[in-house]
Amino acid sequence: MPPVNPQDATVLVIEDNLNNFLLIARLLAFVGVGRCEWKASGWQVLEYAETLPQIDLILMDIFLPERDGYEALSLLRSDSRFKNIPVIAITADASVESMERARQAGFDGFIGKPIDPDRFPEQIRRILRGEPVWDPGM
Repeated sequence: MPPVNPQDATVLVIEDNLNNFLLIARLLAFVGVGRCEWKASGWQVLEYAETLPQIDLILMDIFLPERDGYEALSLLRSDSRFKNIPVIAITADASVESMERARQAGFDGFIGKPIDPDRFPEQIRRILRGEPVWDPGM
């Protein structure tokens, strides 16, 4: 993915916990991300993503209601429009084993929860620059 200026970026956050989403949204705003969209489950994630005119980054929880992050990732990757958009796993299952499973499944990065407000903004900047972030945060 070519580098994306945060002000021009649209980030889709797939997170079922409202408080986690609000924290992520505030930190994305701090980074200067222009647009943040939210989906609370993996259900119909592809249909929702198709309604957005642009997506530069997807931040996805793994443990989601109805359809988990692995299933949602598989659906997104099956559509040519979303094949090359970075999808970063954000999960409370913050272990090296979970990170490796996410890597094997095709996620483009990994950020463990709880999200570290001191590190998260720089992690997002790095991802938007096209740099990999694999951080279980332990």
